[in-house]
Amino acid sequence: MDIHENWTDVKTIFRESFKSSFHYAVATVNENGEPHVTPIGSLILGKPGFGFYFEKFTRQLPRNLDNNKQVCILAVNSSRWFWLKSLLGGRFSGFPAIRLYGMAGESRPASDKEIALWQKRVKQARFTRGHALMWREMSLVREIQFTRIDPVHIGEMTYGLWQKDANIDHG
Repeated sequence: MDIHENWTDVKTIFRESFKSSFHYAVATVNENGEPHVTPIGSLILGKPGFGFYFEKFTRQLPRNLDNNKQVCILAVNSSRWFWLKSLLGGRFSGFPAIRLYGMAGESRPASDKEIALWQKRVKQARFTRGHALMWREMSLVREIQFTRIDPVHIGEMTYGLWQKDANIDHG
């Protein structure tokens, strides 16, 4: 899949994933070569091939990125309705999950625009105590440049969702 050609589809899948689970899984590798997965709810995708997330609660993730900038982000549409409709119909209407591979940049202060995008995402919760405790003081971001898209295929249920899928072995 081409990042520029399919970025709108990727953003749609990520949006649906966030609605159903409020986070994405970010995989990195620690200094011992062991995989490590961190749930991140603040990832925002921007122009094709680029995104950023707020680095506030993560501990191991920044240490891992100091040694190896590579990341894999998994977005899964966990909506029960999406899965029930797909199971009943024997076909997914869209990819149930997708992976983005890329390289993380350095942690830096967030711009006013980035903070505004984040606050727009969580505005429905702005009157809650949890919002004040977790999301009011989001100030550091880390950009990610994505290099590859990898849709998760689940046999015939996902066959043909993108034209190039006809060449993929679904067996």
